[in-house]
Amino acid sequence: MTYLLKLHPEITIKSRSVRQHMTRCLASNVRNTLRQLEEGVRVKGGWDALLVSLPDTLPAGRVEEMEDTLARIPGIHEILATEAVPCDSLDEAAAWIVPHWRAAIAGRRFRVRAKRRGDHDFSSMDLERRLGSALLAAEPTARVDLKHPEIVVSVELTHRRLQLIRSRRPGLGGYPLGVQGQALALVSGGFDSPVAAWRMLRRGIKTHYLFFNLGGPAHETGVREVTHHLWQRYSASHNVDFTSVPFEGVVAEILRTIPDGLMGVILKRMMVRAASRVAARAGIPALVTGDAIAQVSSQTLTNLALIDAASELPILRPLVTEDKQEIIDTARRIDTARFAEQMPEYCGVISRRPHTRAPADKVLAAEAEFDFRVLDAAIEAATVTRASRLREGQRQPGEVTVVDSLASLARMPAVSVIDIRAPDEREAAPLELPEVPCLAIPFYELQDQAQTLPGDRDYLLYCDQGVMSHMQALHLKDRGMDHFGVLRHAC
Repeated sequence: MTYLLKLHPEITIKSRSVRQHMTRCLASNVRNTLRQLEEGVRVKGGWDALLVSLPDTLPAGRVEEMEDTLARIPGIHEILATEAVPCDSLDEAAAWIVPHWRAAIAGRRFRVRAKRRGDHDFSSMDLERRLGSALLAAEPTARVDLKHPEIVVSVELTHRRLQLIRSRRPGLGGYPLGVQGQALALVSGGFDSPVAAWRMLRRGIKTHYLFFNLGGPAHETGVREVTHHLWQRYSASHNVDFTSVPFEGVVAEILRTIPDGLMGVILKRMMVRAASRVAARAGIPALVTGDAIAQVSSQTLTNLALIDAASELPILRPLVTEDKQEIIDTARRIDTARFAEQMPEYCGVISRRPHTRAPADKVLAAEAEFDFRVLDAAIEAATVTRASRLREGQRQPGEVTVVDSLASLARMPAVSVIDIRAPDEREAAPLELPEVPCLAIPFYELQDQAQTLPGDRDYLLYCDQGVMSHMQALHLKDRGMDHFGVLRHAC
């Protein structure tokens, strides 16, 4: 099986040297990607297309898998499944073309589009006219429509070889991966950040991944899954890194020291500070985030400017003007939505009444109270994994007990409820469970205090949204403490 891979149109308008460089990169990327699936693949570069040859012995299912893979490689505009046959004349061309296209044009409007290279005694227009008349004679129910055809019969004749185009499908477009340098994408596992990373891949940027772990092993497992998915489907031709920074300590320090309305912006500022240092250490010149204007409180222009000011590197935001539904639609198209639908939004649970226009002087004053040794320690504790190995040795997150009714709570013989909300949240809306012992331990102190609690009972964690309590219970379970569960807000 042979394929012609047409270059993305933006590649074809570059200067000769740039076009040749991009074509060589694309050929290398296609070769590296396909040979992970099948050793016998051959890739040959050309001026306006690449020629890919698959082994003749491949089963149909394997061929379909290879075609699907080609459709996800950045830089390819169109994928043409072809067959090359000998051809010396217009009559020979018609003899080959008519049997292949007769059924397809029946009852349809069609036109012939021919490209010819080499020394022939006829022109490309002569070839189009001859094939068009032969097709009409073979299928009288069809008719020619040069302006608005339903079917385009594509023919390429190179010297004495006629390329029969059996099928065509669109490619991903964009630029070959790697020709536009590198970037570090901040990924959280939601809808936005994977789509932002994918857009950078499509524009030829070798994209590494940075994850700030706010939710323990369960959070990291989900983000590793979506990152591996992005790498495997859209950038398997290159080795990239996944860096995980344990950020629970940073969040705890924010909750201890930062006024409530500034927490969201300062958390993002801490993230880009850390990201700048991780990127600089790896020689990566830019950061990428999934921010979109006004989507959440930290993404107003005022707050984005404050976040940018904390970064030593430029921050690229490919989704900055997109609507949420557009982002979700793209996530479904690239198959990352299924991961996002199962991923809690961790960043949004640490701040109530957030400032949409945080005053810069108050942000700087609040950060003066922050112990930056905590941030330094988080960066030093970061781990780096090759994207190709993200699934190796992964532990599946465990399940925790979830109680969602007072009746179920009353049936538990030895249980206490731990209110993990911040003190001001508890004061604003006290938790009243007169029949059950209640403890007040803020979430940022729970991991330290949990091991000192008596082990003769079960503990149910409570917070307003249920996200932080579930996250903390999973984290404690991972440390071997199975007697912690969750009390749902529905109670």
